[in-house]
Amino acid sequence: MKIKQNIKELIICIVIPLAVGLVSSLLSMNAREMFRSLNKPPLAPPAWLFPVVWTVLYILMGVASYLILREGLEREDVQKSLDTYLLQLFFNFGWSIIFFNFGWRLFAFAWLAAMWALIIKMMNQFKPINKTAFYLMIPYIIWVTFAGYLNLGFFLLN
Repeated sequence: MKIKQNIKELIICIVIPLAVGLVSSLLSMNAREMFRSLNKPPLAPPAWLFPVVWTVLYILMGVASYLILREGLEREDVQKSLDTYLLQLFFNFGWSIIFFNFGWRLFAFAWLAAMWALIIKMMNQFKPINKTAFYLMIPYIIWVTFAGYLNLGFFLLN
């Protein structure tokens, strides 16, 4: 019975960030066309790579959030870290809409910088609770750092 509950919680924790990414992507349907039309900074990957990387990162986020949740919602540090997790997920959701739908590249960069700071805060909150959850976030912060470079590059070149 407990295993079924754990699997259900894990699936829900993975589906949440995947759904956030999917809805954000659906609301930014012109992203691929816009990406193709932009002058790209050096090291810009092909458009097809973004959904692949984000899918992996969302799964890692979901697993990490599950590991934190498993430590118990009665713990204040767990609640605070999950609040930060949800807030950074909100920022994650909004970035592509700001960048692609509104074309506000400089504001999107500032939004991404705030998201980066929230991810760092979240990671620092995760680490004492569950080190594996912390380590699962390392690819995410690396990718968001790279995304910041790309975002600034797109702003400067377009």
